[in-house]
Amino acid sequence: MTDKHVETYTQDFRSYCIGGLLALILTSLAFGLVVFEVLPNFERLIAISVLAVAQIIVHFRYFLHISWHSHRDDLQLVLFTSLILFLMVGGTIWILFNLHEQMM
Repeated sequence: MTDKHVETYTQDFRSYCIGGLLALILTSLAFGLVVFEVLPNFERLIAISVLAVAQIIVHFRYFLHISWHSHRDDLQLVLFTSLILFLMVGGTIWILFNLHEQMM
């Protein structure tokens, strides 16, 4: 292996280690909030939601190697996929609540 391959491997390995450590910390914080009931229910839900978004960002940055500054095609693909998923999940929830209201 050439020095360039070794350097690339080292950078990727460092990225995976940092990402794994951050993911473990974020997951532990979320479980800790639930187990120890540190916050009231609504605030706990908000905190877990923020931790979930942070977890998504960590996975995109450290595992999928998608950043805001490079690979615009990858970023646009992820944003478009997120939009489609949001529309599908939001539409499904909307329809279910509408059906629930009509059944009452």
